[in-house]
Amino acid sequence: MAEGQDKTDLSVRVPDNERSGTSVDRLDLAASATTAPPAISPSLNTATSVTAVNLGQVESARTRSGLIHADDNSLRPVATHVVPNVSHPVDAIPLIEEEMILPNPLVKYEYRPMEDGQGSEAPEPHHQSQQVIYINAPERNHSEINITCTSKYNFLTFLPKFLFEQFRKYANIFFLFISLIQQIPNVSPTGRYTTAFPLLLILMVSALKEIIEDFKRHRADDEINNRKAHVHRGDKWVTVKWVDVVAGDLVKICNGGFFPADLILLSSSEPQAMCYVETSNLDGETNLKLRQGHRVTKDLLRGEELASLRGMVECEAPNRHLYEFVGNIHLEGQSAVPLGPNQLLLRGAMLRNTGWVFGIVVYTGLHTKLMLNSTSTPLKRSNVEKLTNTQILLLFVLLVVLSLVCAVANSVWSGRHAHNDWYLFFDVEAESNFGLTLLTFIILYNNLIPISLQVTLEVVKFIQAIFINWDLDMYYAPTDTAAMARTSNLNEELGQIEYIFSDKTGTLTQNIMDFRKCSIAGICYGNNEESKDAFNDPTMMYNLHSQHVTADTIREFMVLLAVCHTVVPEIHHDTGEIVYLSSSPDEAALVQAARQLGFVFTTRTPETVEIEVFGKKEVYEILNVIEFSSDRKRMSVVVRCPDGKIKLYVKGADSVVYERLEETQLYSDITLQHLEEFASLGLRTLCIAKVDIPEDVYEEWKHTYYKASTSIHDREKKIEEAAELIERNLVLLGATAIEDKLQDGVPETILKLSMADIKLWVLTGDKQETAINIGYSCQLLTQNMELIILNERSLDETREALVKRKADFGDALGKVNDVGLIIDGEALRHALSCDCRKDFLDIALSCKSVICCRVSPLQKAEIVDLVKNAQKAITLAIGDGANDVGMIQAAHVGVGISGLEGLQAAHSSDYAIGQFRFLQKLLLVHGAWSYSRLSKLILYSFYKNICLYVIEFWFQIVNGFSGQILFERWSISLYNVIFTVAPPLAMGLFDRFCSAETMMKNPALYKDSQKGRLFNVKVFWVWIGNSIIHSILLFWMPMLMLTQDVAFSSGLVGDYLFLGNFVYTYVVVTVCLKAGLETNAWTWLTHLAIWGSIVSWFLFLVVYSNVYPLVRLSPEMVGMDRYMLGCWLFWLGLLLIPSACLLRDFSWKVFKGTYFKSTRQRVQEVELAKKESVINGSPRKKSSSKNHGLDKPSQSKQRCSGSGLPRSECNMHAYTEPPRLHGTSHSHSSHVHKGCNHAPSPEIPHGYAFSQEEFGAVPQAEYIRAYDTNKDKPEGL
Repeated sequence: MAEGQDKTDLSVRVPDNERSGTSVDRLDLAASATTAPPAISPSLNTATSVTAVNLGQVESARTRSGLIHADDNSLRPVATHVVPNVSHPVDAIPLIEEEMILPNPLVKYEYRPMEDGQGSEAPEPHHQSQQVIYINAPERNHSEINITCTSKYNFLTFLPKFLFEQFRKYANIFFLFISLIQQIPNVSPTGRYTTAFPLLLILMVSALKEIIEDFKRHRADDEINNRKAHVHRGDKWVTVKWVDVVAGDLVKICNGGFFPADLILLSSSEPQAMCYVETSNLDGETNLKLRQGHRVTKDLLRGEELASLRGMVECEAPNRHLYEFVGNIHLEGQSAVPLGPNQLLLRGAMLRNTGWVFGIVVYTGLHTKLMLNSTSTPLKRSNVEKLTNTQILLLFVLLVVLSLVCAVANSVWSGRHAHNDWYLFFDVEAESNFGLTLLTFIILYNNLIPISLQVTLEVVKFIQAIFINWDLDMYYAPTDTAAMARTSNLNEELGQIEYIFSDKTGTLTQNIMDFRKCSIAGICYGNNEESKDAFNDPTMMYNLHSQHVTADTIREFMVLLAVCHTVVPEIHHDTGEIVYLSSSPDEAALVQAARQLGFVFTTRTPETVEIEVFGKKEVYEILNVIEFSSDRKRMSVVVRCPDGKIKLYVKGADSVVYERLEETQLYSDITLQHLEEFASLGLRTLCIAKVDIPEDVYEEWKHTYYKASTSIHDREKKIEEAAELIERNLVLLGATAIEDKLQDGVPETILKLSMADIKLWVLTGDKQETAINIGYSCQLLTQNMELIILNERSLDETREALVKRKADFGDALGKVNDVGLIIDGEALRHALSCDCRKDFLDIALSCKSVICCRVSPLQKAEIVDLVKNAQKAITLAIGDGANDVGMIQAAHVGVGISGLEGLQAAHSSDYAIGQFRFLQKLLLVHGAWSYSRLSKLILYSFYKNICLYVIEFWFQIVNGFSGQILFERWSISLYNVIFTVAPPLAMGLFDRFCSAETMMKNPALYKDSQKGRLFNVKVFWVWIGNSIIHSILLFWMPMLMLTQDVAFSSGLVGDYLFLGNFVYTYVVVTVCLKAGLETNAWTWLTHLAIWGSIVSWFLFLVVYSNVYPLVRLSPEMVGMDRYMLGCWLFWLGLLLIPSACLLRDFSWKVFKGTYFKSTRQRVQEVELAKKESVINGSPRKKSSSKNHGLDKPSQSKQRCSGSGLPRSECNMHAYTEPPRLHGTSHSHSSHVHKGCNHAPSPEIPHGYAFSQEEFGAVPQAEYIRAYDTNKDKPEGL
């Protein structure tokens, strides 16, 4: 210390909250002395505010768990850093993250203000990485237009994006090439525009389809952008559209409303500017989050006060970090104060349990964190389309080879006949060019690749999407939501899904908690018939009022439910109805259950709670609240009862409560059995216990607890130790069971999907206990399933655990085992690293079920990408929240749950449905049908084209490889446009091998499409080979017939077109009959398509043969109808040749259907016989989903939660002995609390799950002490 300096100078950094670490508050506490300390280097204070807190305030502040109340109206988390002021540079002084200890309370301290430029009164210079928002001065702010956009195109990007998408298809590139070379004079044997015109038509139809589908996306976006918001402008509240909200606007959001942009919370209807927000749409967590405005704005409770508000908000530039925010608010005439994530209200979240809030808009539109976490809508292609693209490429190679062969043959033939056959005039014509000859043959054979295929596919897919939209079985009446195919390009992909990645909250569950059962004093209530839909067991009330031996325990149990919580009651003055406000849906359900049973929680004040027990008021003084945390797994309150006694009420996981019970318990064994029964039904359980505390014991403990809560070192640990002193020798009262309500039909849907060999992975941002609980209730996890739970917190631990688990599988690795994998977000982060990724994937793929908890949106997308790329499997992601958008867009198919809140996910998805259960029909019916239909359509399109156009090759053999075409050119052009266009359309739209009901009853039928059995390389080339065989018969049989026989009795013979029209007719008839042979379901439209196509050719032949010279077109066709139809050989060939072609196809189909029946054929036969068409043990009886199987189980099962064990020792827990993985221990390792020697103590929780925010803006204990429900709340006018 410098000479003459005899006092202490301390600088204290006080971040406003745990996130906003860039702001610094300073306290210079100096003992009175003659010499002032040297000034502190300004390098420490970089962006900041000054808060003067004198020593008296520090000493008198009520300190608990790191919270200092600087005044009675402020609740702020404080983390102090003590820095001695010495002569060394401040940057070199380590910051001690501890609370300040004053060494001598008798020394006089004084506050010394900081110099200008060191505090936040002098705002930071504006940098590009910062953003300044001026309050009530929107004209000074630069604001991004506040829109959401999930569409693929806009006016400027449509053409380039559309053309890029279309010309990713090799067929379109090929036909563009053909169109260009056809423009070369004297090269094309088929005309200049016979390819360009159809290609243009294809592009126009595709463009129209894309415009219609994208228009629907724009309309959905407009629904959001045109929502109404209350904005304070011009001294009054006005209603504007969301799109008109700009940065700097002061907005009012009422309870249940979504935030139109990212806001800074100013004030609210609740004390201390607190509010609750629901972020399940962002992070999937079921519990509500507490946010609190800054103390300098908490008193802005009326519009008049907002009108005079002036100042600015300095904040970081827009970024995608949802839980990070740094800024300052600098009101006119006041010092700047720091802002952090606890003041930020994000777009996409919803205001809950709060009357209203006022906020300042800081980020809008694409600058909001929600939109920054979204990605542009990807351009997806189906697996069938990719496979078709590959085969088109191979066909193009074949076409080029064929053209080369013909070009070479042309040169050879010409060389041999040039000097011998004078009538060919080789000496007159210019010498042929090999390159041009090659182009001629490429044009001649270009239709081997069907140009009509693309437009047919576009039309069929578009109408299939309409069928999905019209399906009444997928209409959800409560929200008036129909299924919506937002894109039609992926219809067939729905039939090949192997992995489904699902969100939990809002997708599998309704996020509604219902009190269903309880166990009190060893008696289970709620198993009666009346309690199937809601708890209604009159036995409990009878036992309570009839002085049953358990009456006192029942009363104590119900009082605990009504008192031990952090719920706040709100009375609606109009109706007198009490509404419970709670961040925890579990606590709200318990308090509501107590009210239903006559123990009504009515009033909360900072020191007491008031309940009405059957109309009689009772007041309980809240002495202490020991909060819930994931590590404690319990919550306790110390209360003074109306009779003056002090009691401790506890609720928590059975694994922690049982460890703290006194040794002699009357109901511990039977209660544990009830817990196992509740857990087996997928219910969320809590153990309920209490202990009477003598006055002197409490007084002693109170001081111990106070010392722990004000400790400098290891505060949390000491608080936990203090809690242990009083949370012991508990008396068990019973247990509760809450149902996290599933959406209707979820268990049945998951069962059906599993029978179709579809693996379901649940990716949720919620807690592990909750996720496991839901896994059991929806039957994703089963009673006899072993669990692998990974909760490791370091890369080395994760690597070691993965290697160990992988070794446990032994030879079963890579096979689907009856094992479930549960992993949390932290362990998953390490598991997805490069050196652990393969081991994690090997284990996950060896498990029947996978549940990932506490995962971020980015991790969800990473998991989908991992499986998609490593397994080359078709994936589907389904969710309802903005946090699901990443995985929805990463998967091959994205499905959004639309309805109540899932707008962001639905608008970013490929398909939107109202409920998870509709996924069953979407995949098993529409998906399988679309795949089957489109597979046939594609195969048939190639078949019919090769049948006709390979004939041109056979014709080259007999015409000297001259490039001469056999058919009239417009007949060639109309082949795919008129004469054979209808059969593939009918097959693609109406064909089905069995009904929708049969498909739903037999999920095994899905495997044909899932495994790609109907369309693969082998199947494709079998069809190609068959079409070549047919082309041989269709050309050479008429050729030989006309060679050996005289066509007419007069001795006349026909020209090449006479032969060509013979062959053309036989081709049309054969391919149309082939379509009928491949059709499973004959409708009147199918008949019209097949027979109408044949008739259309004959009508065309008659008309076209007589249009010249009225229309100067094809004079060579004049009278062709009379020649053909008057020739007896034509009619003989019409009978024999198509029959000869299809004889092999028909015989093979009969033989295979007789001796090698497939599952589909057996189902077809059963269905046609009108019998019960259920095979392979498919479920015959649909169980009720309304109660989700909440009947008493035949046997109990143990539950598993990794959080009850040391993280490094989480093991596989078997519910039944066989089967077990190799190396899996039969014993469980856990820490047992000292003094707990009673036998029924469980080692792991049984169904324990509890949702509550931890480490929020304000601790729950402080939050409830800020409320006095006897006072009226401001209305925020």
